[in-house]
Amino acid sequence: MSLGADQRMGLIALEVFLADQTAKYLVRRSMSLTDEHVVIDGFFKFVHWHNTGAAFSFADNHNAALAATSCCAFGLLVWFRKRFDVDQILGQVALGLILGGIVGNLADRMFIGHVVDFLRFYLYQRGGGEIGFAAFNIADSAICVGAGLMLLHSFWAQTAPAPAPARSGDS
Repeated sequence: MSLGADQRMGLIALEVFLADQTAKYLVRRSMSLTDEHVVIDGFFKFVHWHNTGAAFSFADNHNAALAATSCCAFGLLVWFRKRFDVDQILGQVALGLILGGIVGNLADRMFIGHVVDFLRFYLYQRGGGEIGFAAFNIADSAICVGAGLMLLHSFWAQTAPAPAPARSGDS
């Protein structure tokens, strides 16, 4: 069975959503809020953090506004999906990842009142303490990877040679 563009995007979005929500459920069930489990000391750990903001806690405590923004973004991406080269498999994968990520974080905002973040990369500072990347989740990763794929795809599309025009007399 061959999938059409919309079916492929929908399937990818569903897979991202299910993986994200399953992981977040396991974190909520197995870790108390602010718990940390070191996987690689000085580099990576699982955490259980709540985020009512956007990336890097931007717009913290604006969960309802961010949920509304997510709904609008989802709707606009679906409405204008044909502008994202969804006739190409890379465009389908990219948009499917982004849509699945949006829905994963939106579900958190709507049903538990915050986004659950649980992946944390960090380094120890010489004087003590940690510096690191903000905690994130599978949905965040899918959105970032999807956006990166779209960006790459747009560069490839711009640098691809145009087909040669047909000459008269050619059959």
